[in-house]
Amino acid sequence: MQVETFDIEGPLLLTPVRHGDARGFFSETFRQDAFDAAVGPTVFVQDNHSRSTRKGVIRGLHYQAPPFAQGKLVRVTRGAVVDVAVDARHGSPTFGRHIAVELSEDNWRQLWVPPGFLHGFCTLTDDVEFLYKVTAYYSREHDGGVSPLDPDIGVDWPLDGAEPLVSDKDAKAPRLKDLPPIFRL
Repeated sequence: MQVETFDIEGPLLLTPVRHGDARGFFSETFRQDAFDAAVGPTVFVQDNHSRSTRKGVIRGLHYQAPPFAQGKLVRVTRGAVVDVAVDARHGSPTFGRHIAVELSEDNWRQLWVPPGFLHGFCTLTDDVEFLYKVTAYYSREHDGGVSPLDPDIGVDWPLDGAEPLVSDKDAKAPRLKDLPPIFRL
């Protein structure tokens, strides 16, 4: 597995090896020992799967507050997305900054989004299947979000001039500056 870092400490880009021939391919998409070697001891408790039927769908920017803060290992098995992680850790020198990477069925990359980061993505194609492992169970009482269109964060969503397709919940989410300090270093 190839592991790449960013200029924001925490997120990692992981690319599992694919072995292919005329029949197709085989890949170990997750190995606990390899993941722990890259990230540190981690326990995943839930797998999630989302499908977005149209290009231009934005999901996020989501988080779960402590004590149910989630780390996420995300990947795309159909289509392509631009995936975003925003540092929401108060006291971090990179608070409010984000990274954006393309994840697709072709590039086979996965993104580790640690607890303390907002997470979201924008579909680049129709019919996107997005899978992710999380380190804490979903808790409705700890579920939250920040507007994916927050100008202070300034994500350049790849919409090619089209209007984003955003849920009502995400459209009504506050800006990052309006949240209390949820995550602290």
